[in-house]
Amino acid sequence: MRYRLILLLFLTISLLSFPAFAQTDNQAAADTALLGLPGDNLDLYAVLNVFQKSKTIEDFEKTLNLKETGINNLDLDLNDTVDFIKVVTKQDGNDFSFILQVDVSKTEVQDVAVILVSKDKDGKVTMQIVGDKDLYGKDYVIEPKPPAPAVTPNPAYTGTNPVTVTTPATTSVVVVESTPIVQYVYSPVYVPYYPPYYYHYYPPYHMAFTVMAVGVYHHNNYYHHGGYHGGHGGNTVVIHNENHYNNYNNSRNSSNTLANNRNNGNYNKNYASTRPSTGTSASARPSTSQSKGSSAAAKPSTSQSRGTSSAARPSTSQSKGYSSSTRPSTTNSASRSNYSSSASRPSSMGASRAGGGGGRRR
Repeated sequence: MRYRLILLLFLTISLLSFPAFAQTDNQAAADTALLGLPGDNLDLYAVLNVFQKSKTIEDFEKTLNLKETGINNLDLDLNDTVDFIKVVTKQDGNDFSFILQVDVSKTEVQDVAVILVSKDKDGKVTMQIVGDKDLYGKDYVIEPKPPAPAVTPNPAYTGTNPVTVTTPATTSVVVVESTPIVQYVYSPVYVPYYPPYYYHYYPPYHMAFTVMAVGVYHHNNYYHHGGYHGGHGGNTVVIHNENHYNNYNNSRNSSNTLANNRNNGNYNKNYASTRPSTGTSASARPSTSQSKGSSAAAKPSTSQSRGTSSAARPSTSQSKGYSSSTRPSTTNSASRSNYSSSASRPSSMGASRAGGGGGRRR
């Protein structure tokens, strides 16, 4: 009986611990993907995923900026609210550039990333998103994973799990040519989109919302990484159409504001809430000795301060410069407040004759 109870307790602890370990592993994977750059607040895997599912460029721009989707977390102008990302389209024959931009100020525009869609002479379409080097570093390129080749059943197979039909090895990857946005831009009904928005003028659906911590944001969007490959590291992909990318890159927008903020470490404040500080703040740790700059209310003084007002310390004798309230004055005082000032500050001159007081006394 005791053995069964121990076994049951062990199984219960194991089941309760498994989700925690799984969550820790997922969080660790998300943390290792952080760049330490402003681009950590816009997951390009998620952006490319939304782009493929959008029917029009306007839909893509709207979905990208909605608070409910949780994809955009950029704050390049450091006003503690998420920036609006507009999508600018450029076309050169069968090559499309969809440029994600943020108006950092009234005079400066910063490119965030560019989505390159190209069709070659054989009708094959390629799609890539390239992060701007100011936000993601150099050579940050992501593209959809190509569909796996079909599997062919082996008629001589004698195992217990035979393949009954010829199907693709995976159905989670969508062929680029079949995505709604690609079919739209290469259709006769396509109309180029030019966003009418600029700094502090945005569509009504873009409500100002607060930037979340980088760790929380990255954890929420890490599931988008499954159907794509690229980024930094050993699996970095190359640009399929170099001429297309170079044509864009020669005229890319870069702001001095972002460069200065990045060099000064101003964008790192969004990381602080996800990492415990090495030093404890003064309010959280009691000091062994009181600071010399502490206020009088924080430490009681053993001797009365010379600057203490007469209202705070009772006098043992009545001030001779103060007119008695039981003796009516022969003239009206100009202001009753003068009495209080004379009580706390002895005048170097004699009191007013109208007040009935005597001269200065030592």
